[in-house]
Amino acid sequence: MEQYKKEFIEFMVDCNVLKFGDFVTKSGRKTPFFVNTGFYRTGGQLKRLGEYYAKAIHDKFGFDFDVLFGPAYKGIPLTVATTMAISDLYGTDIKYCSNRKEVKDHGDKGILLGSPIADGDKVLLIEDVTTAGTSIGETLPIIKAQGDTSVCGLVVSVDRMERGQGEKSALTEISETYGFQTTAIVTMGEVVEHLYNKPYNGKVYIDDAMKAAIDAYYEQYGVAKN
Repeated sequence: MEQYKKEFIEFMVDCNVLKFGDFVTKSGRKTPFFVNTGFYRTGGQLKRLGEYYAKAIHDKFGFDFDVLFGPAYKGIPLTVATTMAISDLYGTDIKYCSNRKEVKDHGDKGILLGSPIADGDKVLLIEDVTTAGTSIGETLPIIKAQGDTSVCGLVVSVDRMERGQGEKSALTEISETYGFQTTAIVTMGEVVEHLYNKPYNGKVYIDDAMKAAIDAYYEQYGVAKN
């Protein structure tokens, strides 16, 4: 596993973004782990988060795209932090763009903020965690309405590695439905690999009992193994 992935896992723990215990997801699934990206709350944390996204994008997509698009609202700071990190780390200047929830009818009019999207632009989408695809379905028409554009992929911070609407993973469903590649900074499999029975800051976050709970969760909600 790449060093930046290990650091990102520990960073999520430090920020209380990644927690272990008893939780219920938005979809109603009882889960032993929870990822709440709302706990990235300082400038320093956003700076580091942008750097981890930049490294994941570099590894999967390179920088053969023109615009990084983050759906409102959580995608707005992600686009800003990540394009700044791409510039700092790799010397590549990428445009950032997000949508507004409501169309602005004065001043800088329209539904977009940041850079406009022009004919011929290749757009990479950025979101926080694995999505069921709902926001993607809402976002693509906005991008397509800007002209002859193409979406080349989606990057999220954590792949929960569970089923989406059917039997395949949510990210696989998105890739097959919309025809572009997807990636994550880390998967939950990598989280388990890095933290299982390994103390971090004097605490074991995934002991045998938690590992058994995670395994049981994936027995119920994970992607079927062939």
